This record gives sequence, C-alpha cells and structure tokens, in this order.
Amino acid sequence: MKRTLTSLLLAALIAPAMAAGEDHKPKHGGIVVETKAGDLELVAKPEQIHIYVGDHGKPLKLTSATGKVTVYSGADMKEAPLALAGDKLEAKGPFKIAAGTKVLAEVSVNGKPAVAARFTLK
Repeated sequence: MKRTLTSLLLAALIAPAMAAGEDHKPKHGGIVVETKAGDLELVAKPEQIHIYVGDHGKPLKLTSATGKVTVYSGADMKEAPLALAGDKLEAKGPFKIAAGTKVLAEVSVNGKPAVAARFTLK
C-alpha cells in the first residue's frame, strides 16, 4: 500500500510537469537556445540570418525588437544589425555559414533588457 501511494504521488507530481514541459525543438529548422528573453531559434543562411523568439515553445508576439549578430567563421568575423521583420528578427548578409560557424546574438525583445545567446552551427 505504501509503495502504491508513493507511486501515485510521484505520478501526480510528474504528469503536470511533463504536460507543462518546455518544448525546445526547432520550429523553423534552426538551433534553439533558451534565454531570459525567451527561446531564441537561429536560422542561418549565407544571405540572411533569422532569429525567432518563443515563449516555452510557443511563438512570442514581437511588438519591438532590436539587436545584432556576430558571425565567427574561422578567422573571419562579421557583425550585422538585427531588425524586426514580421514575426522574427533579421540580419542581412552575406555571411560565411558552415559547420562549426559560431554566432553570437544579442537581442532586446518587447522592451526587455538585451540578452545574449551563443549558437554553433552543425
């Protein structure tokens, strides 16, 4: 009986946590990092970089957002401003994008202080 009660209590505690669990899977084919501003998903292409902002796996409505990205590819480094573009932030290239490229994104969303996120492309 004691073991059954313990199992029921654990199940009652774990089930809501799993149901409310955070979904950090990429929604746009990129790489996701969790920050204080929310989940940031980086989608990097040679001509542009997109940063999507989410709140525990759900899209976050962006009313204002700014920032910059710094792309490190081997010995090369390039900075570009991020601007609000619909439901995401966007930086225009060209960028050297390859496996191992590192991207530092500094983002301020909806009036919150800027946060930084580091990404490594695979």
